Amino acid sequence: MKIHDTPLAGLKRVVLSPAADKRGTFTRWFCDRELQVVLGDRHIVQANHSYTERVGAIRGMHYQVPPHAEMKLIRCIRGKVFDVAVDLRKTSNTFLEWYSCELSGENQDILIIPEGFAHGFQVLEAGSELLYLHTEHYAPESEKCLRFDDPALTIPWPMPPRDISPRDAAQALITESFVGLSVN
Repeated sequence: MKIHDTPLAGLKRVVLSPAADKRGTFTRWFCDRELQVVLGDRHIVQANHSYTERVGAIRGMHYQVPPHAEMKLIRCIRGKVFDVAVDLRKTSNTFLEWYSCELSGENQDILIIPEGFAHGFQVLEAGSELLYLHTEHYAPESEKCLRFDDPALTIPWPMPPRDISPRDAAQALITESFVGLSVN
């Protein structure tokens, strides 16, 4: 397990090292000791799974605000997605900048998204499945969303977007009054 920095402070990409033999592979993809440098005193409290059938579908850009802000560990366990994290921390030098990478069942990489980031993805292979580990419980009253097509972000989705949920499509665009999130 190798933890790599990204251009956005606190956002990490983890590259795993599967052990392979004639039977297949074995991969440890979570170890609290190895991830201690990133997790600090946080603990994984919830695991979620998403399945998205259609290529081009977009989920996100979701986040939780304090006091329920959360760190997420995202891994694609089947298929392939274009994964995006947007920095919403008001004191960050990379406020409203985004990072994208391809997560797939094949590359087994993990994106560690800290508090104060929005997250979303576009499906590149039919039947893609993601596994999420969260450091905070789901709190519907703290859940927020950015529009996937917000001109303030200019995210270049790799294919025409489709299957946007009504809730995600109805989000307001970012305005000058959005000053970002205060997270510790």
